[in-house]
Amino acid sequence: MATPSEKSPQLEQFLENLMGRTTAVLLDYCVICRKPAENFRDDLSRKEFTISGMCQACQDEVFQEE
Repeated sequence: MATPSEKSPQLEQFLENLMGRTTAVLLDYCVICRKPAENFRDDLSRKEFTISGMCQACQDEVFQEE
């Protein structure tokens, strides 16, 4: 189980209301595709999950270079 990164109370509430980020990270599932977020390429990708709540596949899609 991952630990969500700390955010201001106002931002945390906004993100929780918008997509359930904290709950998703605590339960290890992606806020975008709602699939389990278990396998990450590296430590930086795992850290990004605690920030954004996105699994590796969704991170790859969102952060792809054009």
